[in-house]
Amino acid sequence: MIYGLYLSASGVLTNSYRQDVIANNIANSETVGFKKDMALLQQRPTAAQELARSNQTNSLLEPIGGGLLASSTVVDSLAGEIEPTGNNFDVALQGNGYLAVSSDGKIHLTRNGQMVMDRTGRLVLSNDPNQAVLDSKQTPIVLDPTTPTTIATDGTITQNGKVLATLGLFDVSDPSTLRKDGATLLSTPAGVMLNKAAPTVRSGFVERSNVDPATELTELMDTQRQLEANANMIHIQDETLDKLVNDVGRIS
Repeated sequence: MIYGLYLSASGVLTNSYRQDVIANNIANSETVGFKKDMALLQQRPTAAQELARSNQTNSLLEPIGGGLLASSTVVDSLAGEIEPTGNNFDVALQGNGYLAVSSDGKIHLTRNGQMVMDRTGRLVLSNDPNQAVLDSKQTPIVLDPTTPTTIATDGTITQNGKVLATLGLFDVSDPSTLRKDGATLLSTPAGVMLNKAAPTVRSGFVERSNVDPATELTELMDTQRQLEANANMIHIQDETLDKLVNDVGRIS
């Protein structure tokens, strides 16, 4: 193996991965409740370090390292800005916690508070009628579609002065364990318990995406430069090898 080619190739692959993650963040910069992904990179250990064979390596090349390695993508749980909508079924959460939603028989978490009431009175997310909003007991919320509805700051839902349900507000001990399931839905690994949360519920508002387009574009340009630099290094090393094989080794 040509070590320089290996290091440059790892740089191309990891920066290509990082570029895809950033591009997806930019594409969702206007998606309500979206949480951006963070592409984490780390130095890859050399083969001698992985196999604990320090006596079977080149002491001159060992300090160079094993190149770049892409780690698992992490969801940034930082809150986005609050934006007024004037729709009392839209809610934004201020503080730690998520809304509970049932989809495909599974419970998911989301910060997307765009809700509507379907014909049967079920409270669902506006982007998918199959995503039912759950109450504090993790059961679907059903209301009277003909009666005015108010949502209090603690999540209680009232119609005609009577409390009919309370929004299911939950959190997890370690937000880094959350995984995206698409459409702003998050899931927890098997065995992770949901803890009740108490964020302030703002009716008539939504939480915008926590993506800053200017920052993401800057990182995207930096990633493209690094990708191009590694690709150029592969080209330079290929030309060097070509001269080595066809010119230096030629018998005149």
